Amino acid sequence: MVEKSFKITQEAGLHARPATALVNAVNSFTCDVNLEANGRTVNLKSIMGVMSLGISKGTVIKITANGSDEKEALEAVERAIATENLGE
Repeated sequence: MVEKSFKITQEAGLHARPATALVNAVNSFTCDVNLEANGRTVNLKSIMGVMSLGISKGTVIKITANGSDEKEALEAVERAIATENLGE
């Protein structure tokens, strides 16, 4: 299992467009990928799950991946966060 935390720095938080980018970044991987924020954990492959968290600016999120392609999945998340200027 691999994990990494990010602080959301975008003013609008993790709204629909960047949330979709994150989901799309991991959908092709076979491993389990989860997003944890505000004491709740959701499947990062589920746009409804991600949106249900209501992640705002300043929130620290933790991404965990577990499976055969976990490292590649986490790298894809990192690229999506950088591309969308979501956080650090």
